[in-house]
Amino acid sequence: MPSRRELLLDAAIRVLGERGVRAVTHRAVDAEAGVAAGATANYFSTREALFEAIVERFSQRERANFDDIASTVCPTSPAELGRALAAFARDGAGPNRTLTLSRYALLVESANNPGLREPMATAGGRVSTWFANWLRLIGSTDPEQDTHVVGNYITGLVLHQLAIPDPHFDPTEKIISLLESLIGARPTPIPGGTAGPQQPDSPS
Repeated sequence: MPSRRELLLDAAIRVLGERGVRAVTHRAVDAEAGVAAGATANYFSTREALFEAIVERFSQRERANFDDIASTVCPTSPAELGRALAAFARDGAGPNRTLTLSRYALLVESANNPGLREPMATAGGRVSTWFANWLRLIGSTDPEQDTHVVGNYITGLVLHQLAIPDPHFDPTEKIISLLESLIGARPTPIPGGTAGPQQPDSPS
């Protein structure tokens, strides 16, 4: 059961995700949470303190959502990982749309608020660790670089879907193609010679 503080922060996240940074005020959060005027200010005396707490609560919730998905994923191929990441993208643009929008809003706010940068970077680090582990499982020889490429690609996909919704949004094939191009593009050592591009197995 969420505490009163968490309920207020969840209301603040809804205001942020649905109406943007400028709409986040103590009064707006009070109204969204359905509490008496001044309740939010009792917990967070300044707007800066409120935003710092929003980042903390947002990170907690997004981590929990991601862990729910991650706990069911153990990919052995680009296709398996692609399907899992597509599910993650659809979740972020669908059921958890407001939470995702709040993340983008917080990232933009971090550009002008140095105090938010470190906690936002920490929140993203956990997701990057999962990505890197998954990429190793499917054969990536440079998971750090591939995590950067795949993570930014999915971020762009989700942002575009949020901005211009497609009722048939399903990025599965695109993500699989990207993963296959990354994994297949790595040079492999040739015994007794120099590295060369990996060739597909000959048909039997």
